Amino acid sequence: MNRPISSFATGSCTLVGAGPGDPELLTIKAVKAIQAATVLLVDDLVSESILNSYARPGARIVHVGKRGGCKSTPQAFIERLMITAAHEGETVVRLKGGDPFIFGRGGEEVEHLREAGIEVQVVNGITSGLAAVTSLGVPLTHREHAHGVVFVTGHAHPGSQGADWRALAAAARDARLTLVIYMGVSGAQRIQQELLSALPPSTPVAVVQRATLPDQRHAVTTLGELDATIAREQLASPSVIVVGDVIKGVAAASDAAATVRVHAA
Repeated sequence: MNRPISSFATGSCTLVGAGPGDPELLTIKAVKAIQAATVLLVDDLVSESILNSYARPGARIVHVGKRGGCKSTPQAFIERLMITAAHEGETVVRLKGGDPFIFGRGGEEVEHLREAGIEVQVVNGITSGLAAVTSLGVPLTHREHAHGVVFVTGHAHPGSQGADWRALAAAARDARLTLVIYMGVSGAQRIQQELLSALPPSTPVAVVQRATLPDQRHAVTTLGELDATIAREQLASPSVIVVGDVIKGVAAASDAAATVRVHAA
């Protein structure tokens, strides 16, 4: 039976960024939110060790995986779960890989929760785009090589053309920007072709798979060899593609050849 919102024992909901994978990269505020939760709705990319270490005994843990190219829990269903649990008086945590507000659909979820009259907070997490380049020992910005950074998704929304890669390439060239591309492996061939409209084939590129995890792998290559490198080295999601001169420090160490290295945990 439908009831007015005011008749519910309204709880709360917190969107928590679990970071790129390494449990030690959680913020203190994230740990406190996880420990307080009575219901946790957890993404696939969240480490099980985080739940084992910090989820309270008796907390209800619901895995609501969302992975490109895989069977995913519908977003509308996740939002209904959050709203229902909060209306039942639960302390809900939506635990997401990376940061909730960087390609985590956090904005959509906040809107739906507020429309339902539910108190919502957001705890930021370290996004994989930052963690990926840090694991290689290079920055996203540099006074000599990159005056800014653009985070962009390589996954187009159904019915959408997605990012304007030609415009991004021109902006990266003219403003000296680093491009950090999430969810771009499956569309790497098209992305490469479009970026080559304004960037030279020699532009340094790194592809980092499963950043910060013990089985992290990465390839250092050039824009002209991006798609071939991904195919040859069998790099797959979840991966981040970083395009720009900040990668020169890594590329120089490998003589500009594509190499794969295993991250030492």
